[in-house]
Amino acid sequence: MYVDETALPRADNLEFAIVFTHPFSAGPTMNMGQPLVFSQVSAHGGEKIDLRKYLRPVQWQSRDNQANAYRASIPRELVRSLGDHVFVLEPEPYLETAEDVYIQQFTKLIVNVGGVPGNWSEPQGLPVEIQPLNKPYANWTGGVFRALVLADGEPVPFAEIEIEYLNHAVDIKGNAFGQQDYVTAPQASFKSLSTYSDAQGVVTIGLPRAGWWGIAALNIGKTKTYKGKHISQDAVLWVQAKDMK
Repeated sequence: MYVDETALPRADNLEFAIVFTHPFSAGPTMNMGQPLVFSQVSAHGGEKIDLRKYLRPVQWQSRDNQANAYRASIPRELVRSLGDHVFVLEPEPYLETAEDVYIQQFTKLIVNVGGVPGNWSEPQGLPVEIQPLNKPYANWTGGVFRALVLADGEPVPFAEIEIEYLNHAVDIKGNAFGQQDYVTAPQASFKSLSTYSDAQGVVTIGLPRAGWWGIAALNIGKTKTYKGKHISQDAVLWVQAKDMK
């Protein structure tokens, strides 16, 4: 779930790209079904807004293939209030045929308007989620980001965590990823970094480069089967880092 900028000086239209892919490698990209939830909770405990009417299906071009994805244009009036706006995506479960399992990634992205703090740290009551302990939109490169991994509102100790850097430009209007990598991985294990939450369910990661970092807590949902197959319910949070200049 991508927007160009999460720390806005003032309210503006938001252009979203919603793509199921491997962020570091820009592919392969998987076909997405119609999202079950695409919602927004505005600053200071606002009502949840159903945004599904703004979704528009597109064919997204990755490095390897084209696949079903979504775009959304959120009008300025929905982000006019100062503070935090929490966007949540609950996708339809995706069947990974190679492993014969379903994957469902509950994803959060938080946009701030005007620098006024709001509800960035509040859980959204999802089956699985990552509750930020630092503002996801206000991080300097080289800093440390902390978050709490939750399943049904309870901390998940020793959850498996994957972290990926968005290693290329995102052309929202062109429905495509850029062809130029920002960095070159010295070996395949550097493309997707791994760690675990601690005994209290807290995960801590460094942010060594400016840009977007995706944090995923894997297979932590209480629901384990879907249509007779195993389902991995993952929690995803996107974090943006900026260089000090």
